[in-house]
Amino acid sequence: MKIEDARTAYLENPTQLLIDSTPELKTIVDFIAKYALRGVIGLSGGVDSALVAALAVKALGKENVFGLMMPAGNSAIDLEYAKRCAEQLGIKYEVIDLQPIVKVCEANTHDLFCSKIDAGNLKARLRMIHLYAAARRHKGIVLGTGNKSEDMIGYFTKYGDGGVDILPIAQLYKTQVWKLAKKVGVPDCIVKRIPTAGLWPGQTDEGELGIKYADLDKILLGYELGFGVDEIAQINHIDASIVQNIFRKIADNAHKLAMPSSTKPKFEGGGK
Repeated sequence: MKIEDARTAYLENPTQLLIDSTPELKTIVDFIAKYALRGVIGLSGGVDSALVAALAVKALGKENVFGLMMPAGNSAIDLEYAKRCAEQLGIKYEVIDLQPIVKVCEANTHDLFCSKIDAGNLKARLRMIHLYAAARRHKGIVLGTGNKSEDMIGYFTKYGDGGVDILPIAQLYKTQVWKLAKKVGVPDCIVKRIPTAGLWPGQTDEGELGIKYADLDKILLGYELGFGVDEIAQINHIDASIVQNIFRKIADNAHKLAMPSSTKPKFEGGGK
């Protein structure tokens, strides 16, 4: 769709545009097949990881997909749903309880992880470490589960759940993740559950973000299409201060999507 047509469609119905512009399954399946022979994925019991696992099975075959479940004191339902996903897809999986490691870190680091955010980041980074160890063992790569809604505003842990080899669903807003998850047969109980990273008891994504994904996606799509804060607020009947806050998150967390800066010199020209 041309940008002009997309802007017109946004003015008429942002939610419908999100749904209508959902990428085809084949595009993502082909992407995974291009970059991976075998894949390792952290299964959380949520819709994002369930969708990536289902697409990876389509791309690589169930024998070449391995699931790692890493509870760290979070809800037992997370592990139950993760197992249900793996067993439905027929992939091998392993459960590693990270809570003992978390407790050791918290007890021996002079209160470095005393806040919920710091403790949550610790868990996310421990998961990354274990995923890469599993990827080496299985001679595969780490398949990330980050979606576009979260990536754009930096709602992930740098070098934690952001530390992956490829991001198969990074072009999907959460609205589109739900649509494709239903299409590939992700269990309804997973599709409909309240999104959570499972980083502390009672944590939910929307509660932490302070906005529903349905509204967040409409703001982000408007941002991508070049609409301003006031325009997006008016079109979607959302308070302008909320839209401005999302714009601020995009700017403040842009570093999470970039390679680290360095003093490496840039040379112009080249050899013969």
